[in-house]
Amino acid sequence: MAARRDRTHFLYLAVIGAVLLGIVVGFVAPGVAVELKPLGTGFVNLIKMMISPIIFCTIVLGVGSVRKAAKVGAVGGLALGYFLVMSTVALAIGLVVGNILEPGSGLHLTKDLAEAGAKQAEGASEGTADFLLGIIPTTLVSAFTEGEVLQTLLVALLAGFALQAMGAAGEPVLRGIGHIQRLVFRILAMIMWVAPLGAFGAIAAVVGATGASALKSLAVIMIGFYVTCALFVFVVLGTLLRLIAGVNILSLLKYLGREFLLILSTSSSESALPRLIAKMEHLGVSKPVVGITVPTGYSFNLDGTAIYLTMASLFVAEAMGDPLSIGEQISLLVFMIIASKGAAGVTGAGLATLAGGLQSHRPELVDGVGLIVGIDRFMSEARALTNFAGNAVATVLVGTWTKEIDKARVSEVLAGRVPFDETTLVDDGHGGAGSAAGVPERRYDEGEEKARAGV
Repeated sequence: MAARRDRTHFLYLAVIGAVLLGIVVGFVAPGVAVELKPLGTGFVNLIKMMISPIIFCTIVLGVGSVRKAAKVGAVGGLALGYFLVMSTVALAIGLVVGNILEPGSGLHLTKDLAEAGAKQAEGASEGTADFLLGIIPTTLVSAFTEGEVLQTLLVALLAGFALQAMGAAGEPVLRGIGHIQRLVFRILAMIMWVAPLGAFGAIAAVVGATGASALKSLAVIMIGFYVTCALFVFVVLGTLLRLIAGVNILSLLKYLGREFLLILSTSSSESALPRLIAKMEHLGVSKPVVGITVPTGYSFNLDGTAIYLTMASLFVAEAMGDPLSIGEQISLLVFMIIASKGAAGVTGAGLATLAGGLQSHRPELVDGVGLIVGIDRFMSEARALTNFAGNAVATVLVGTWTKEIDKARVSEVLAGRVPFDETTLVDDGHGGAGSAAGVPERRYDEGEEKARAGV
């Protein structure tokens, strides 16, 4: 086992090396670097290929093994309520910082930038009815083929509740899905070995296409955005995590270090979604909580995107010489938070949402989106990292509120005494590594509810 862990350790060192090499190639040979973009796109697509089956297996196993359907509804309701509150907090923080910095003043809009902004607005927004109807897949299996997270979530919940209602007759199906889950995670572990190649292509293409010119004139909003995201994660989320769950935010972020590296190199939080599910279960959060909170959070808990949309809107309005009033700010940004649901993890989705929101509320500002196109990719790094951190914290908090978390195991895992198995990415209901380390193995079903309540 030690040898296997060493091999994955070298894998992530190779990712770091690939990122540095990609930056060098981007500056030295920008023309060649831009042509390397398919390497990064291909790797992210490989990961996205695994998201639907992993979400399906996780939710069906979690929901199907719980005897009371009301418990699943309580977890989902609590998670959505939390997401709504935190999105509002992130919105408010972005508004405050944006109004203090006034980052857009002094910039000038060229014809090329105006055309770039108009292009981003094409087909960017959709109504609430379209969004809700979009959750329903065309067929029972089309959710898997189209890669829609919310559609997969709906199908998985229906299958989980159906198996729950079947009782003992559904046990063989649950066991079969458990075997499929192990297969899917093993395939994911194999795909991860392509990560250095994907990271190299993604970073090289970005640096080659953008260079340093855009960074100089737009440094204020970039730095302000990064600092704002850091304050939100370490101060707001860190305080909540410590007060409610008794967990140190730095310990949790360290535990998810490889996932953050993956997001940083691909600029997509979706590339780490399957691993977040596996790691949260390994941490000691129950399957139902992980299965519902993580996928739902990827569409509804967009803390980084909320901060980005507020600051970018103020930036564009300032740069265009037409600042937004407080009333306009609030109405526009509430619209954007609704419009952005389901866009998490997709590189460039934040920019499209920004353009669509401005087109709906202040059409005269749409051309100004072109001013931010040059640095959007660099801002999407912080956006994705913040969204990911927010979902990890949300999973721990919801697990704590519903008493669906093994706090003794959390301490052991974060202390490094129960290592995550990088070769399989799954440890069979907290067995294996946990048992080997002396941590009692737990099965998260109704029979242990009282035991968990006393943890």
